[in-house]
Order: sequence, then structure tokens, then C-alpha cells
Amino acid sequence: MVAIEDIGFSVKAGEFVALVGPSGCGKSTLLNVTAGLMPPTSGDILIDGVVVEDRRPYFGYMFQSDLLMPWADIRKNVALGLEILGTPRREARDRAMEILREFELDQFADKYPIQLSGGMRQRVAFMRTLLCNRSVLLLDEPFGALDALTRSVMQEWLLGVWERTRPTIILITHDVEEAIFLADRVLMMTARPGRIRKEVSVNLGRPRDHSVLTTPEFNIIKEEILEELFREVARSRNNDE
Repeated sequence: MVAIEDIGFSVKAGEFVALVGPSGCGKSTLLNVTAGLMPPTSGDILIDGVVVEDRRPYFGYMFQSDLLMPWADIRKNVALGLEILGTPRREARDRAMEILREFELDQFADKYPIQLSGGMRQRVAFMRTLLCNRSVLLLDEPFGALDALTRSVMQEWLLGVWERTRPTIILITHDVEEAIFLADRVLMMTARPGRIRKEVSVNLGRPRDHSVLTTPEFNIIKEEILEELFREVARSRNNDE
């Protein structure tokens, strides 16, 4: 099965880009290939204009599931990525405490994942990813499993972190409002095999909060993206028939 085909796009340093598209269009495959978790059957991924075969050292990857270790407390969970990379355990856990204090979660350092809410677990998972100090963060629907209110809170929290630290972020989401609210650009993919069908710039200014969701400018962008996505879904159904 061909999951993605003839895809080409670039992301600038410090940019926030969102990918949206029909279910099964190859968004996660694209992130896996980008991160170096699976090889492309053709084509290249360039970093700073250079083809890089082993791309794992450049990317931090966060999934929809928080993937926290249930037997480890929060400080150990945050430190885990650093320890795997070879940082001495004491140093890794000291740095974990530093980032927990920075994000005002140090009071939960000795708690276990089961004692935290879903939103707090996602924050911990994001801090673990951030602490590994990768230049590009790949986020595969990190808030997809959360309820609507918690998801909104997490979106504003993520924007605050991004504005302070400015990593490059590529986000996969099925939520069009989330894509527009967070991103500088939204890339829309076709049905499988996935291609980049359209790019929409999000010229809403920064910093943003959720009040922007009710503005005419936001709704114009939302309508444009939804119309294109609905058109793509209809096109895919016609092809299947």
C-alpha cells in the first residue's frame, strides 16, 4: 500500500506547522518517515539543506498517548528521555526538577501518573520531549484523547511554551480549529496516497488566546479549510465507487 506520494514541503526554524487531512491519509506515516523511524521508499529529507540519513537525533516525538511509565514518579518520567540518551541519572533528574519548577509542576514530582489528570499527564509527556532539547518537535494528535475543555486549556499552554522556547513544531491534528489556533501555516493532505493539496497561511497575529476563535478572520480561514477537506472526502468516495 502506498501511504504517501509526491510530497514536498519545507518548515522554517521556529515555525509552527499543522497537518490536517482525511483519516488514513498518511499523516502519521509522514511523521514517522520524517523522524527516521521508517525509511522512505523514495525521496529525501533534508535538514538545513543537507540529506540526513539518521534523523533521530534531530527530532522529539510526542504521541496521542502520554506513554508515561506507571511505576515511575513524575520526576523519573520526565528524566527518562535524558537517561536513555546517556545523561547520568542524577543529572537527568536534577534537570527534570528544573523544568518541572519552570512549568509549576514541581509539587507533583513525587506523584505517579495514575494520580494525575489526563491534561497533566500530557504536560509531563511534553516536558519529557522538550527536555531532550531537539530542534524539531513532532506532535501526533497530542490532545486528541482529552475532553474539549481540557484540550482548550492544553492548547493555550502549548502556545505559551512555544512562544517562550520557539522550537520548530510539526503538529498532526483532526481538529481544524486546533490547527488554525496553534499554527503559522496549515497543510492540507489528500486522501491516500497522501499528498499536500493546499497550504493556508494563518495571519492572525501573536500572541493568541481562545478569543480569536470567534473572530471573522478565524472563521474565514476555518471555512476555507473545511470546504477543501469536505471536497477531498467527497472526491475520495467517488474514486472508491
